Amino acid sequence: MTSDQQPEDREWKRMWFKTNKVWVAADPAGVPITKDGKVLIKYQLKQDYKYWVNQKNVLPIESVPPEIQRAAKKKPRPRKSATHNKTASNGAGETAICKDKICIYTDGASSGNPGPAGIGVLLRYGQSEKEISESIGIATNNVAELKAIEAGLRALKSTAIPVRIFTDSSYACGVLMRNWKARKNQQLVDTIKKAMAHFKDLEIIKVKGHSGHRDNERVDFLARTAVKKAR
Repeated sequence: MTSDQQPEDREWKRMWFKTNKVWVAADPAGVPITKDGKVLIKYQLKQDYKYWVNQKNVLPIESVPPEIQRAAKKKPRPRKSATHNKTASNGAGETAICKDKICIYTDGASSGNPGPAGIGVLLRYGQSEKEISESIGIATNNVAELKAIEAGLRALKSTAIPVRIFTDSSYACGVLMRNWKARKNQQLVDTIKKAMAHFKDLEIIKVKGHSGHRDNERVDFLARTAVKKAR
């Protein structure tokens, strides 16, 4: 099948994309619709934004992705409570962190350093979600990481609700939370710090990048998609 089918002919089938459960566009028989070796996915049924991904990275829901199999064989480590700049991964601990709070997942990407750059942001409050995937022109990766955080803060309408920002950027955590001296991007750093100061309860939490963290992988995809649009 191809993606030329009309939307009313599409159904959405639950499948794996890498380590994430996603919805894949399929024909009435349940066969994924392909185009140039790619399939169309979305993370939530109600979301409007869709992604074309490599068909080889999509598996039947009854399968267990190799990454999850490898992770299951590893000895589990004691979970640490998340505080300022501590690492975190999607799981029960992070669900507790985000209870009654706005959680913002951010990532920036650039093709070249500097080069065409983009940002990916996911905002979640309860069952509500919002995605941002934007090109920011020519920039360094560090600028893209900061711009993603700035975009997340800018998207918020209330400063009274507690906010937790998750980023895999040590640089962003350092200049925004650890008093690192910003030798470059000083104006951007100052602008973000001033925006952060308006919030009554805000923390930035460091997550490990490219380690199977579901929402970090999601915003990474949004950022890389924006880079492709900028080329």
